[in-house]
Amino acid sequence: MATRAEILHGIPLFQFLDQAERETLAADLDATEFAAGHVIFAAGDPGDSMYIVTAGEAEIFFKNNTGDEIILERVGEGGYFGDLSLLDHGSRTASARCVAAVEALRVDRNDLEVLVRAYPQAALDLLGAMAGRVRVNAELLRHTASRNVNDEVADARSAVDQAADWIADFSGSIPFLMIHVVIFFVWIAWNMALSETLRFDAFPFGLLTMVVSLEAIILSVFVLLSQNRQIEKDRVRGEIEYDVNLKAELEIMQLHEKMDRLTGDLLVRLAEIERGVRKVGAKG
Repeated sequence: MATRAEILHGIPLFQFLDQAERETLAADLDATEFAAGHVIFAAGDPGDSMYIVTAGEAEIFFKNNTGDEIILERVGEGGYFGDLSLLDHGSRTASARCVAAVEALRVDRNDLEVLVRAYPQAALDLLGAMAGRVRVNAELLRHTASRNVNDEVADARSAVDQAADWIADFSGSIPFLMIHVVIFFVWIAWNMALSETLRFDAFPFGLLTMVVSLEAIILSVFVLLSQNRQIEKDRVRGEIEYDVNLKAELEIMQLHEKMDRLTGDLLVRLAEIERGVRKVGAKG
């Protein structure tokens, strides 16, 4: 069976430690056991430790926007989990549950402090391992980008789409109305006031009627194109609002689950205290 120091050698976070440093750290580790089905920690819990599985199997999971459980990974013998919270002392980003009875080594921040005090060089080794993980994550992020969906829709507009948006905006403005009032007034006044030889569109102004009809047809097409784009924007906006509301509901559900779990743990502790009090009373 592998020694604790040998187990630590297989963990990326401790791979740069030398043998003496790994043995020093291994001597301070606590062995823990969890029954099958036990939730070791839940997403959002405060965390300052990681676990190295020496026997059994655990699964790391979280709940998506619809409340379904997503299994991130299954950790068996020689695997580890919880290292992120060990490093930044932040809350857990996922939950860990035992698939089978788990035996694990618990590494907490105090263990690292003891190691660094005894071997200051070990701090650089840990930083080197962390830098390697950051480098991998940075390479992954380099190929991705977060974008505003509405900006993407706007940037994807063709020349016709841009023209349709501009025409739709302008056709609903006061300047558009005033320009047509002036044109119609001049057109009608010209063809009513001048002699017949200078008139180009006598009453009942058939040419003007045709021009206005054609303008209305062409303008309606551009307005419909712009409205279709607006409907698409509204659809995207509705999807974003739905995702936000769903996320809020999920967070509330997680809070309820956490409160239920904490209440259950509290009731168990109270029952244990009550039994202890009864035993003391019986002896007295």
